Amino acid sequence: MTAYLIGKLTVKDWDWYEEYQAITEPLVKEYGGRYLVKGGRSAVLEGDSPKADASVVIEFPTREALMSWYRDPRYAPMIALRGISGVGTELVVVDGLDEYD
Repeated sequence: MTAYLIGKLTVKDWDWYEEYQAITEPLVKEYGGRYLVKGGRSAVLEGDSPKADASVVIEFPTREALMSWYRDPRYAPMIALRGISGVGTELVVVDGLDEYD
């Protein structure tokens, strides 16, 4: 079953992003992931959550592939880099549909 990583980032300074992108994007591809949303304008239609500075949606072939990517030791320094760079991060994993009903 397809799985999606949905991320919302609050960013004050983008100095970290070039290094992050250079490592993360090839790893996503290695695990069969495909970016559906990366950055882009956003607007809050409902709720009290503040608008993200950047949003991301990555499709993976399975939840296992997504979790293997996230737990890959090569990705761990990128998680730390976001943290030390002061990036507020919300990540959610959502299962897709097997077939459209």
